[in-house]
Amino acid sequence: MSKLTDVPKRILIGRALRSDRLGETLLPKRIALPVFASDPLSSVAYAPGEVLLVLSIAGVSAYQYSPWIAAAVVVLMFTVVASYRQNVHAYPSGGGDYEVANTNLGPKAGLTVASALLVDYVLTVAVSISSGVENLGSAWHFVIEHKVFSAMIMILLLTLMNLRGVKESGKLFAIPTYVFVAGVFLMIAWGAWRGIVLDETMHAPTADLEIKPEHQGIAGFALVFLLLRAFSSGCAALTGVEAISNGVPAFRKPKSRNAAGTLLLMGALAVTMFCGIIGLAMATDVRMAEQPAQDLLRDGVPVGEGYVQDPVISQVAEAVFGHGSVLFMILAAATALVLFLAANTAYNGFPLLGSILAQDRYLPRQLHTRGDRLAFSNGIVLLAGAAMLLVWLYDADSTKLIQLYIVGVFVSFTLSQIGMVRHWNRHLAAERDPAARRRMIRSRAINAFGATFTGLVLVVVLATKFTHGAWVALLGMVIFYGTMTAIRKHYDRVSREIAAAEGPSDDSVRPSRVHSIVLVSKVHKPTLRALAFAKLTRSDTLEALSISVDPAETKALREEWERRGINIPLKILDSPYREITRPVIEYVKGLRTENPRDAVSVYIPEYVVGRWYEHLLHNQSALRLKGRLLFTPGVMVTSVPYQLESSELAKRRARKRAEWNAPGAVRRGPVDTPRTTNDRTGK
Repeated sequence: MSKLTDVPKRILIGRALRSDRLGETLLPKRIALPVFASDPLSSVAYAPGEVLLVLSIAGVSAYQYSPWIAAAVVVLMFTVVASYRQNVHAYPSGGGDYEVANTNLGPKAGLTVASALLVDYVLTVAVSISSGVENLGSAWHFVIEHKVFSAMIMILLLTLMNLRGVKESGKLFAIPTYVFVAGVFLMIAWGAWRGIVLDETMHAPTADLEIKPEHQGIAGFALVFLLLRAFSSGCAALTGVEAISNGVPAFRKPKSRNAAGTLLLMGALAVTMFCGIIGLAMATDVRMAEQPAQDLLRDGVPVGEGYVQDPVISQVAEAVFGHGSVLFMILAAATALVLFLAANTAYNGFPLLGSILAQDRYLPRQLHTRGDRLAFSNGIVLLAGAAMLLVWLYDADSTKLIQLYIVGVFVSFTLSQIGMVRHWNRHLAAERDPAARRRMIRSRAINAFGATFTGLVLVVVLATKFTHGAWVALLGMVIFYGTMTAIRKHYDRVSREIAAAEGPSDDSVRPSRVHSIVLVSKVHKPTLRALAFAKLTRSDTLEALSISVDPAETKALREEWERRGINIPLKILDSPYREITRPVIEYVKGLRTENPRDAVSVYIPEYVVGRWYEHLLHNQSALRLKGRLLFTPGVMVTSVPYQLESSELAKRRARKRAEWNAPGAVRRGPVDTPRTTNDRTGK
């Protein structure tokens, strides 16, 4: 790594950490909550708005159903939290839903869950960042005018923070997450005080607007379908709950108990904030519409294309705290920031799941590699790229993106809970202790109820959202599933091919003879070194091979060969079309055809240059030859390098770079003298 790239890298992501420092990156609960639960906590900023948006199709009168929808979401949230508390105790290794489904339902179910989670993690980043931009735009209109650009910048910044490592990024995220939670609770408390105790009337900025219903007088099945669709949109509040079960290894010991406690705290905070915002939205007469320019009316006239619809939480905060007040601005900034940071749930879940899948040979091995800061850097970068693509395709519009959302979450919820039921059935068959059996039966009942409830919600989500964009998420899941299946087949095929046989095989039997060929263009130092090295290997047959493309050069080569008295036969092949690679390949293949049990060893003399532009001045024929010969069975290729003076200079430059330390790469200050074992034990 050159100074040019090393300095900014160390400044941006910090100094590299040794592998044995991995334990220092484990998280206490106070940091794990904002790291793994920022998504469900922050989703209360947009989930209430999605409920009201759907209900607005039937007009303001349909808003009366929002408390019942909120109650259903609360029941679902506590069901999922209770179910996942069983998961983290039973499977603390970090595989989460994927491990549960893979172990209890088989590889196909596991791969289905993995596909759903990977799609959902990408959507989490896209939706959270887009919603954050919209919330920030309610206070600073420049941001909303450049939504896509602002969203891209935030994804890049978030990627950079995560490349610094889980623990360090968690510390950065903790403050805004707790400020947001405190701000929402303060808003709920102050709003309740003003409305209930002081009996004041609070009005949202849209309270004086009317909603033009798309469908008048909805009743019967149409009303039920509308309510189910609103409920499925409100289920956005549950996204990210599974991230804690995937991230159990990142918790400090006792891992399972800490993860279960964090789950319970997250559920309690999320449902309280969700219900509080819905209640305040009803009390302040918030108005929302899917197409605000046409469907929101002021004095009977549509507000027009220039109208910007602020999120529900921004409207409620303005009604409670007052427009432009300090508390309003703080909450707007904290909401936007925590929505940006909510994507961190995916930044922790996606790379970890990708690492597990890579270890199981469903994804490229590179995703299993940790970076300088002991984070799965390749997974982080891959997630960022996919999320940026979605933001660009959907113009950073959270309302459009959220239609793709939820499907993957409930696919993983449902299959995971079914897998947990089978897990308890298997253990109950072998358990004889009455107390342990009672605990298992209770856990099985919780997971069975969770599987039934989330399965019904999955059906509702698919039925109500499929034509509104959920099909795109399903298509993404199919693509992930097919890709991972193909990758696993490739790795399995390679493993079978390279597996060593138990008995003697063609690969372990010595070749009958070794026919060595030294490629020659001129008689110079690299050629003489290659000839000397080839002699040292003591092949059965050794010859020099040259390709004639210029008769004058070929004649000069032959004369120089004879003048020096080189006692190795020189074979010259004519090449009327001035090709180098093809005649060599055909000659080698001919030797293999004549003597299939012989091995052919090809020595290629190369001179090594040290400057990048010097590589452009050479025709790279050796590189092309090696590339072709590697695909020829029974042929061994050996490069014989000859280092030129410029390569020696490059080596010295590399040594200086290795001895140089970038800022932050080495700790400064006094170093304690290591003590012996006797010193440490006091003996």
